[in-house]
Amino acid sequence: MTRATTAIIAGSGALPRHLAEALRSAGEAPLVAALEGFPPEGLAPDITFRVERLVPFLRALEEAGVSRLVFAGAVSRPRLDPSLFDPLTAQMVPRLIGAMQAGDDATLRAVIGIFEEEGFSVAGVAEIAPDLVPGAGTLCGTPSEGDLRDAERAAAIVEAVGRVDVGQGAVVAQGLCLAVEALPGTDAMLDWVAATARRPDPAGARGVLYKAPKPGQDRRIDLPTLGPATVARAAAAGLAGLVWEAGGVILLDRAEAVRAAEEAGLFLWAREP
Repeated sequence: MTRATTAIIAGSGALPRHLAEALRSAGEAPLVAALEGFPPEGLAPDITFRVERLVPFLRALEEAGVSRLVFAGAVSRPRLDPSLFDPLTAQMVPRLIGAMQAGDDATLRAVIGIFEEEGFSVAGVAEIAPDLVPGAGTLCGTPSEGDLRDAERAAAIVEAVGRVDVGQGAVVAQGLCLAVEALPGTDAMLDWVAATARRPDPAGARGVLYKAPKPGQDRRIDLPTLGPATVARAAAAGLAGLVWEAGGVILLDRAEAVRAAEEAGLFLWAREP
């Protein structure tokens, strides 16, 4: 097994690959550990693990020389097989189940806590690859006055639903909330808007997608993510642009996302919170 200082705890999607590339550019060869059933895109795992064997997995990371972790990629709550628990991991089950019942944010905090208690430091995406987390500014296009009002309204809605650990996104048009992000995710929300949502004034503001972390969220894990595919879905939903909290949202494949937005006539705006 390759010895490494940093391990990427990977789920599905492209983010783990981007972080691996950033670490390699910095002269480090990361260890990639993928949760079984959630393979990262374009990246071969060094280790595949299951939640039921968490303690043996922690020992494997130690033996590989890992001292720092970064979580990246999408996962859903895996179905646990009681027959696979080792005795030490089984002792953690009540703690994990209690956190899962309290919501996604509580679950992620519990996971971070377990790794930290074992002596690992946990880094955020912004620490590993700061270019993936844009600061304030407009990347392309120009929001209209109506778009600015919709973005402000959407930010207030996302803050409200985030406080009850529901989601990290909303779609607002002409001051009306067309949809909020919940368990199915951003893609499902945008697809729903494309299929069903109607604006009161067909000639008015087309609406915006807004994304932001939940209030009080530990920003080392589960930051909202946007990319070219999000741009395409927002265009299909008839929106005017994508807005997100500056410094709090991951933008994958920035050049391609900007190109796709310009081609579709959408603006991309990292909004100062």
